[in-house]
Order: sequence, then structure tokens, then C-alpha cells
Amino acid sequence: MNPTIERLKLIFLGIFAVANVAILVWTFGWAMPKDKCDAAHKWWDYSQRVCAQPVLISDITGRVIADPKARAEALREIGRAPAAAKP
Repeated sequence: MNPTIERLKLIFLGIFAVANVAILVWTFGWAMPKDKCDAAHKWWDYSQRVCAQPVLISDITGRVIADPKARAEALREIGRAPAAAKP
């Protein structure tokens, strides 16, 4: 067979192999951890590949959200169950 065709065949097979490895690295290094992080209602940082726990500003400052409906919604957004209403 023509040596040019053999060389081109090997070049294209090499490019195909490198592309497949790159896709696997991206899938297992970024896509799957991001999906797990999103399922846990946390924040995913692409640059550092960190799954961070969101924190309410009221937890940091000590100021409580006055509106019970708004507080329940904020807790639900970060994945925490709102406390049961007291009678």
C-alpha cells in the first residue's frame, strides 16, 4: 500500500485516540462531579473542580430573615429543610 496512506491512517487514528481520551477526562473529571454536586444542591466551581456548600447570609451575619415564607424558600434553595412551624 502507498506509504502516504499508511501515514495518514496512523495520524487520523492517533487524533481519534487523543480526542477519545480528552472526552473521557472531561466526563470523569468535570461533568460527572458537577452532576453529583448539582444533585446535592451545592455549587460547582469549574476552575478548581470544587463542590461548595452554599451558606445563607443570615447564617453569617446573625440577622434572621423576618418573612417565614422567604426564609423557607431560601432554605429550600440551598438544600436545607425549613424548620417546622411552631403552633
